[in-house]
Amino acid sequence: MNPADPKHPWSRLAAAARRVPDARDTTAPYGFSTRIAARAMTAERPMGSLFERLSWRALGVACLLAFASVALNFSALASPHPEEELATGGDDVVAVLLDLS
Repeated sequence: MNPADPKHPWSRLAAAARRVPDARDTTAPYGFSTRIAARAMTAERPMGSLFERLSWRALGVACLLAFASVALNFSALASPHPEEELATGGDDVVAVLLDLS
């Protein structure tokens, strides 16, 4: 009962299967992709959970707050920093910051 033996039924069956050409049609039937796309577009979306809906709203509020904070502080962001003005002078920066004059 050696399966590697050429006279074994399994070896003969495997050899016969290797010789048979594969003549199957591998294309999708006519209208298949259109039918699948139409079903996908008409399918009702399941209602999201309460947590999902609230998280999307929270994301929108967070984005609005971020944009509002950037808009309100744009003048502070665009102006040069006071530390840079102090560092350009000949004074001691630490003394000026700690008001040791």
